[in-house]
Amino acid sequence: MASTSKVITFSSPQISSEVEPISQTELALLLSLRGRLKQLQDEIATEEASVKTRLEAGALIEPGDHTAELKENNRRNVAWKAVVVRLAERLKMNGEAYCDRVLAATKPTKTVSLEVH
Repeated sequence: MASTSKVITFSSPQISSEVEPISQTELALLLSLRGRLKQLQDEIATEEASVKTRLEAGALIEPGDHTAELKENNRRNVAWKAVVVRLAERLKMNGEAYCDRVLAATKPTKTVSLEVH
């Protein structure tokens, strides 16, 4: 099923005397923190890959407060659209058209995200 996103731009004339303005320093700090977070995420991914590789190779863990183990999960995802199309066609309906009608009748879920550049 398709999804759409919409960028909402808030223009400057909405400034209210009750709301503190957002400074360039705050935006720069936010961008800097995002950069640091990205660096930390990269370091974490590297370290996790190293530990995982060694556990898969049978490495022992030094005794102490911390443990590590590999946990495997299996998940099945059903292609629901394909199932509905097949079912609609069994009922002598146009499966694709039925899915399009269902999608058109489904209210979109609104999400708002902050984008700072």
